[in-house]
Amino acid sequence: MTKLSVNINKIATLRNSRGGNMPDVIQAAINCEKFGAQGITVHPRPDERHIRYSDVDALKEVITTEFNIEGNPIESFVKLVLRTRPTQVTLVPDAVNAITSNAGWDTIRNKAFLTEICKTFHSEGIRCSIFVDPVVDMVKGAKECGCDRVELYTQAYAEGYGANREKAIEPYYKAACAAVECGLGVNGGHDLNLDNLKYFNDTIPGLLEVSIGHAIICDAIYMGLENTVKAYLQQLR
Repeated sequence: MTKLSVNINKIATLRNSRGGNMPDVIQAAINCEKFGAQGITVHPRPDERHIRYSDVDALKEVITTEFNIEGNPIESFVKLVLRTRPTQVTLVPDAVNAITSNAGWDTIRNKAFLTEICKTFHSEGIRCSIFVDPVVDMVKGAKECGCDRVELYTQAYAEGYGANREKAIEPYYKAACAAVECGLGVNGGHDLNLDNLKYFNDTIPGLLEVSIGHAIICDAIYMGLENTVKAYLQQLR
């Protein structure tokens, strides 16, 4: 079964909008695990507009499933990851002022940098995943950087799903096949939801994990967090 890693950034956004500790980000992570999620994802940014670096330290103490920290490997991020030693670090090339991730790495142009970063994290036993667009050459380039997995940036799939799901998923299928042939694990994330997740899971070879946050928190407003996590898990079975 493909693992579900719940991204709790949006819970932190809601907390930060009002101050105080409501909702409780740490308790939310514990509850997601209790409801069946096999992982927790956070994406701390330098301005800490949602997940704070202190949240990451606190989460490390309570998470019992897989802990995935994603972000741009600037110096402060690297120090945070090395200090907390999550199960997995996902390298994302987002700009400081980006609202959300909007592109994958050019793994060929950035090979030297990404290779060194992967070595740094591997030295502490941290699994490395590189966020890439569904392009075969970028997947092969990620392999050359020494990572363990690629995370396919699924926004284009989600946008094209309603009009023609077969066409929308074609580049992802090809990219995933290339990853499997290279010996890389495959993750997926961005705009996956209850409408498009099952088809993605059923079609993509080698899919090990999906990271979903915004859609889960939106659905939880109407369905409740427990029912929502279980509904997403059902799509992955």
